[in-house]
Amino acid sequence: MFSQFALHERLLKAVAELKFVEPTPVQVAAIPLALQGKDLRVTAQTGSGKTAAFVLPLLNRLMGPAQVRVDIRVLILLPTRELAQQTLKEVERFSQFTFIKAGLITGGEDFKVQAAMLRKVPDILIGTPGRLLEQLNAGNLDLKKVEVMVLDEADRMLDMGFSEDVQRLCDEAVNRQQTLLFSATTGGAGLRDMIGKVLKDPEHLLINNVSELASGTRQQIVTADHNVHKEQILNWLLANETYQKAIIFTNTRAMADRIYGRLVAQEYKTFVLHGEKDQKDRKLAIDRLKQGGVKILVATDVAARGLDVDGLDLVINFDMPRSGDDYVHRIGRTGRAGNEGLAISLICHGDWNLMSSIERYLKQSFERRVIKEVKGTYGGPKKVKASGKAVGVKKKKVDGKKTDKKTAAKGPTKRKSVNRPKADPLVSGDGMAPLKRRKPEAAGE
Repeated sequence: MFSQFALHERLLKAVAELKFVEPTPVQVAAIPLALQGKDLRVTAQTGSGKTAAFVLPLLNRLMGPAQVRVDIRVLILLPTRELAQQTLKEVERFSQFTFIKAGLITGGEDFKVQAAMLRKVPDILIGTPGRLLEQLNAGNLDLKKVEVMVLDEADRMLDMGFSEDVQRLCDEAVNRQQTLLFSATTGGAGLRDMIGKVLKDPEHLLINNVSELASGTRQQIVTADHNVHKEQILNWLLANETYQKAIIFTNTRAMADRIYGRLVAQEYKTFVLHGEKDQKDRKLAIDRLKQGGVKILVATDVAARGLDVDGLDLVINFDMPRSGDDYVHRIGRTGRAGNEGLAISLICHGDWNLMSSIERYLKQSFERRVIKEVKGTYGGPKKVKASGKAVGVKKKKVDGKKTDKKTAAKGPTKRKSVNRPKADPLVSGDGMAPLKRRKPEAAGE
């Protein structure tokens, strides 16, 4: 029960109103430590309830009588607009019986309107690093009195190239007393470097090993001969699988648009989401999916983080993601909060080794599935290494310095000198027919 936490009664009232009964493992682990004011580094899967794990302690810290706001007290950084918008909604839900106000700063929105909001000085500011820096550089944002910073989806922010931006914002919030860093994966050297720079004697909470991140989701692969064959398999899956909502991931915008066009032609209720879509289109796509206006979303990895949609129970990787972390975040869209989901990856010859690497990263073996109605000729490599990767045919290396033994014994061969006529630029390659000079093109041609 949430009453086990030392939370303000108004926050517990909001929790009860939202029908939150049992706290999730990440909430049980993180909330007490965050309430004590400790820095935290938390690894927890998407859909595990980690937003509430940092929002409730933050709100508890800010509880008190209504007063004139003079400083921003909490800054929450997130990698995408969609995740920032969802976090704002969560803050507003949990703070509904308080006087605490939150503001949102992301790209794709009117810069002057955001500047006006900042002049009202919200207690909690939620935003993406790029736009926050723009407001900071314009003199509209002061972070000197920030008490707490939250870096949510920190691994994703690094993947998206926000490392320097995040560090600059952390340096601006120089007087902060607490920093909370959350990620879905353990990350690499870049994340370890950031942790060393922005956290002070943190508590490390590993709620999920990477191999446990998809425990509620069945993971399958279906082999395909080529992209056209993948489209045939995709059509079969959409027509025969049982699902409420589905998301199809591609690696490129061009492929996302192609699949979207094909599905629209087949009269599927679908939307496409990628980096070239403006903020209005992206918001419309997600809202339609949540409300049930569309059943299928075709997307690039721009939607792999921060997309929380009830009933999304099927993920299809038309293109295999380029890394294990991206795979984790893609399939994290389904099987959320203990629900079951299905993730299917379509694997061509060129995808096999990448798929094998992701299996090793997750320490799992994906279920091999054969669909008789659309079965192709490729069923995987004939031989595989201990790593699971395909055994390739090695080409013999040619060393120009080494010569055949017999040739070496005979010694170097002498070439007969042949007197060849100098090449005439007006003579064809066979030395026969003369080539005509081409007249200069007229200026208008």
